[in-house]
Amino acid sequence: MINWSIVIETLPAFWHGLQITLLLLVISISSGLLLSIPLSVARASANPWIRTPVWLYTYVIRGTPLLVQLFVLYYGLPQFDSVRESALWPLFRSPWFCAWLAFTLNTTAYTTEMFAGAIRSTPAGEIEAARAMGLTRFQVFRDVFWPGAWRRALPQYGNEVVQMMHATALASTVTIVEILRVARDVYTNYLVVPESFGMAAVLYLMLTVILTQGFRLLERHYLRHLDPKASRTQAPPKGKQHIADA
Repeated sequence: MINWSIVIETLPAFWHGLQITLLLLVISISSGLLLSIPLSVARASANPWIRTPVWLYTYVIRGTPLLVQLFVLYYGLPQFDSVRESALWPLFRSPWFCAWLAFTLNTTAYTTEMFAGAIRSTPAGEIEAARAMGLTRFQVFRDVFWPGAWRRALPQYGNEVVQMMHATALASTVTIVEILRVARDVYTNYLVVPESFGMAAVLYLMLTVILTQGFRLLERHYLRHLDPKASRTQAPPKGKQHIADA
């Protein structure tokens, strides 16, 4: 049986943990998205001097666990005297900075590969048409490359955001009190599983549903041109079409 008195008593702590989880997710995803845009362009470049360093970065980050990356930043770098004596030491001794940096580097690597693949799949005819119109390279990227890449990568990117939300649980290993850390503290104090980890599971599931539904709405908005029903709905009546053709 669930002890509801414990659940009610610990609700403020879980609410605080939920806020920390959302804050970690928002700042990591936002910075990762901003970094991945120029990196994805470099990753899709035909120039190997531009493409290779970005490939190496994404290969290393995607090839190692996020928990290891977090431990290297928070526990590993302080082992070096040069780091402790540098101007960056106030940052690297902060669990918040190390968690943000690890999460950002990780999601940037995955998002870069997603967008780079979407950019490479841009039809050549769209590029030729844009250049024939006299658009600059920046305009081609802004009006052709990026809108198409965003639409094609959106389903994968939604999955990446959900996975990143789950990964924020690793922040508890560097003393950040988010949802999982609150659940561990509740279990330590009361030795109850449903009221501690069960509550954490409910919160993570709730966030997953909200994020999934949010990205489904975005997909309906940006990918509605691929829906045959929407295309038929938006098509003009035959009579008006004939008048326009005439």
